[in-house]
Amino acid sequence: MSEVVNIISWNVNGIRAVEQKGAFDWLETHQPDILCLQEIKATPDQIPDNLFQDRYHYMSVNSAAKKGYSGTLIASVIEPTKTHTRPDIDILDEGRIVEHHYGDIVLFNVYFPNGQKDEERLTYKLSFYDNFLDHCQKLRSEGKKIIICGDVNTAHREIDLKNPKSNEKTSGFLPIEREWIDKLIECGYIDTFRQIHGDKKDQYSWWSYRFSARAKNVGWRIDYFFISDDLIDALEDAFILQEIEGSDHCPVGIRIRV
Repeated sequence: MSEVVNIISWNVNGIRAVEQKGAFDWLETHQPDILCLQEIKATPDQIPDNLFQDRYHYMSVNSAAKKGYSGTLIASVIEPTKTHTRPDIDILDEGRIVEHHYGDIVLFNVYFPNGQKDEERLTYKLSFYDNFLDHCQKLRSEGKKIIICGDVNTAHREIDLKNPKSNEKTSGFLPIEREWIDKLIECGYIDTFRQIHGDKKDQYSWWSYRFSARAKNVGWRIDYFFISDDLIDALEDAFILQEIEGSDHCPVGIRIRV
């Protein structure tokens, strides 16, 4: 018998800073069964005591080798059958992936690289994209169903950011970056938010701290949930929690039968 699982993803831009702001209070209302965080900027011993333990008995943390940088975390009420951090993809040891297996479903929490620093970093981002998709395809060939969530650091279509024309030459909306999301979809992965809501406008998950961008809703949708197409009938809802503050990103989520 299947059950509906609530999964929420959030780039917190520093888990300790968010906790000090009291910005995890929303967990009491939304109570995700699985919580995926990116850019935690902390090692396991730096995560505040009892932040999640009352609800989540299973937690996997992948911290970057560089202190105070990047990092990912999955907290789950459901026991994973296997976990992995994929150093074969995250070759710079930046704490970018936590992979949880729940039977034949594989959940990825990923903080994809940002390509804005320079050409070398953009090249690394694109290589990371391709290596990650190759790994997902290998798992699918083994009969696994895939859920991908996290900060993809790219807006897919013009509808996914407020000012597409002025950002055409900015990493995060470059044609070559957007083409990878096209490729992901062509390989049988579904953008869950667009699947549920179609071309609903002004739906963003990240806003610059500058120019009162969030108050004006001048944002980008760069945080996603993708699922393999063999899970489409299990998808019940997809949502963006724009009202939740504490980071320059807001949480996004899905409800899915597993």
